[in-house]
Amino acid sequence: MLHSANGTQAAAAPRASTLVGDGAPSNDADRLYWEIFDAVIDQRLLPGVKLTEAVLCDAFQCSRSSARSALAQLAHDKIVDIQPNRGAFVAKPDEKETRDVFEARRMVEAAILDKLLALSDLAERLPPMRRMVADERAAFERGDRVSWIRLSNAFHVQLARLADNEVLTELMHGLCSRTSLIIALYDVPGRSACSFDEHEAILTRLEAGDRAGAAAAMHHHLEDCERRMKVEAPSRLDPWAVFNLKR
Repeated sequence: MLHSANGTQAAAAPRASTLVGDGAPSNDADRLYWEIFDAVIDQRLLPGVKLTEAVLCDAFQCSRSSARSALAQLAHDKIVDIQPNRGAFVAKPDEKETRDVFEARRMVEAAILDKLLALSDLAERLPPMRRMVADERAAFERGDRVSWIRLSNAFHVQLARLADNEVLTELMHGLCSRTSLIIALYDVPGRSACSFDEHEAILTRLEAGDRAGAAAAMHHHLEDCERRMKVEAPSRLDPWAVFNLKR
């Protein structure tokens, strides 16, 4: 459940792993999956870095089988790329995948908007979304990039959740995750997404019951994000620094 800005910073900026499913990880493989997943989505762990089983086991005090299981699930979800005889790497989406992900998002998010606009109580469901956008703006203005990224992703996942369709929510969660990888790899440095302004525009049109306006605002938002992508190599960072592990 998402909380308002009156709570702690962590509550205002939920980890991506808390947006789907219920309860805490039930085993080491799940725990490792979500730790790596969150670090990737927060853009603390960048595309292309190698994830070594032995170092993961040392960092998280887990078995090789748990590390292998977590990496296999991350590969299934397109967050990690497992290369024969080379190991596991944080995925690096190519240009075609970038186009495909944004095309899929336009289709899925249009369906979510249609479902929301069919709800008779939509106006009562939207105030928490307004508070989330206010938290997103505040995070951006104070320079809290991780919270800003989390809230920007959470906006789209939570819209799907408001539509009360778990499959759409899971689809949106997966697409937002893959978008975060694309942004980490290709976004033009020094440019601001100002996602909170565009999110506010979407909510305003939803509140007014303006189907065409909401669809246009969402389309503009996603197209604007896609246009900022520029193919270039990411900077080389220590992939283990995000886990406070010194080698």
